[in-house]
Amino acid sequence: MNTANTYPDAINPAMVGEYDAHCFSGSGYFYDQVLEYRVWCHPERGAEDIYQGDDYFYAFATFAEALAYSQQTAGAETPLVLIRQYEYINEPSPGVFEHCHGDRITEWQPQWLAGSKREPDSIARFLQQPPI
Repeated sequence: MNTANTYPDAINPAMVGEYDAHCFSGSGYFYDQVLEYRVWCHPERGAEDIYQGDDYFYAFATFAEALAYSQQTAGAETPLVLIRQYEYINEPSPGVFEHCHGDRITEWQPQWLAGSKREPDSIARFLQQPPI
């Protein structure tokens, strides 16, 4: 498993915290950019209640910062990573894969970053031998 220092930093630290809270969750198999790391906080689990019971997140430029915050904050989840995809794989039904183009932002588990940085031929290679 990766340590906190092996995950890529946000591509543009000045933009960390500026991305919309509403985004896709998971999927796509490949990423183009790491935008930020998010730690979601839940008042019902002991996080400070600053939004009348609603969940909220703090954004960080590095996984290490996000992990440290999550470990010391009551009601905080483990970090997620916000990524941008310019090309990705859609799986509309099990074992059916589609190569998609378009700017999409989604939250991932950080461990999914390992080996998933999209290269020019990543999707073509994936589609030749999908994991079914």
